[in-house]
Amino acid sequence: MDIYSTLRPDHITGLLQTTKNAVRVLSPDDFGSAFAEICAWDGYAPTPLHGLQGLASRLGIDRIDYKHEGPRFGLGSFKALGGSYAAQHVLSRVLSQQLEQPVSLLDIRNGEHAQAVGEITLVSATDGNHGRSLAWGCQRFGARCRIYIHAEVSENRARAMRDLGADVVRIDGNYDASVALARQEAEDNGWFVVSDTSWPGYTDAPRDVMAGYGVMTREACAALALPPTHVFLQGGVGGLAASVSAFVHQYWPKAPPRIIVVEPARAACLFESARAKKPVTVEITQETIMAGLSCGEPSGLAWEILAEQVSDFLTIADELVGPTVRLLARPIENDPVIEAGESAVAGLAALIAVRQDAEFSAELDLNAGSRVLLFGSEGVTDPEIFAAIMAGSDHG
Repeated sequence: MDIYSTLRPDHITGLLQTTKNAVRVLSPDDFGSAFAEICAWDGYAPTPLHGLQGLASRLGIDRIDYKHEGPRFGLGSFKALGGSYAAQHVLSRVLSQQLEQPVSLLDIRNGEHAQAVGEITLVSATDGNHGRSLAWGCQRFGARCRIYIHAEVSENRARAMRDLGADVVRIDGNYDASVALARQEAEDNGWFVVSDTSWPGYTDAPRDVMAGYGVMTREACAALALPPTHVFLQGGVGGLAASVSAFVHQYWPKAPPRIIVVEPARAACLFESARAKKPVTVEITQETIMAGLSCGEPSGLAWEILAEQVSDFLTIADELVGPTVRLLARPIENDPVIEAGESAVAGLAALIAVRQDAEFSAELDLNAGSRVLLFGSEGVTDPEIFAAIMAGSDHG
C-alpha cells in the first residue's frame, strides 16, 4: 500500500501536562449518568466494533478495531448521543427554573411537562450531524428547534434536519460565523443554545454533549479483549477527542493508550493550539471535504482535556479521504464492508499514511505489536457525496 507515500501528515508532539482534567472536566459520574439515560431511550443498541485484520496485517500492526457509528439511532453518526442528551439536560434545567421545582431527565423523556416544553426553542450551529441530533431530540421531547448552517453544508444534510421538524437557517459565512449568529439570535429572542463547543461562561451543554459521547467509548472499551496501544481521533472543535481521551484514561488508568488527534490541514485549530500551547483560532480560507471537522475555533472545555491527554497532533491532506473511504467500502481480504462518511475516516487515513514511513512510525511507537482503536464517527450522511467519492471524485 503506497498510495499515501507522498502525503506525510504534519506532526507536533502534544503537551501532556500533569493535571488531571480527564477526571475533573468529565467525571466518571458524568459518563455513568449519560450511559444510564441513553440506554433507556427507545431504539438504543450498541454500534458494531469491526476488526480490520486484513488491513492490520497489510500495515504491519497487530490489530485495528473500528467503531462504526453509522447505525446510531438511525441518524448516521455518533452525534446522536450528544446533542439530544444535552437538549434533554437544557430542558430539565430551564423548566426547573421556570416551574420552581425539580424537573428530571425522566420527566422530560416521559413528556411530563409537554406544554411547557413546547414553548421552548433550542438552537445550535452545525456542519450537519450535531444539528440532526438536536432536531431529533427536540422532536422526541416536543421542543422547538432552530439550526444554523454555513454556506458549504450540503442540501441533503439540511433537508435531513428539516425532515425532523427543525427550522434551518443558512448563512453566507463559515461554521464559526454560524456559531456566532446562533448565540446572538438566541440571546435576542430568549432561546437556548445547545452547542457542542464551549466559550467563557458557557460550559454545561458542551459538557453534557461530551458525556453523551462516552456511551460510544464505553461500548468500544467493553468489547475489547485487550486495551489499545493507540487511539486515533478526529479533531473538529475537540469534543469527540476530549470525551474519548477522558474516558479511556479513566477506563485504563494504569496504562492508557497513546492518544493521537487528526485534523484536516485546512482546519487545524487544535494542531495550532498545541503549537501555541493555548487555544488558538484559525481562519478557514478553503473548506475541507471533511465537513464535520471544518472548525476554526477549539472548544475551551475540550482543550482542557486535550492539552493534558493527547500525545500527538496530526494534520492530513484532503487527498487522503477519498482513497480511505473507498478502502473501507471495498476492503482487503476478509475485512467487513463499511460505508463511511468523509469525516469518519480521518483517523484511519492518518494511520495508513504514518505506516508508509518507518521514521514516522517510530516517532509514534507504531510497530508489529500495536493495537489501534478508531472511531468511525459517521456513516453515509450524504448519499450524493458518498457516491461521488466512490466514483473517484475525492473532493465530492
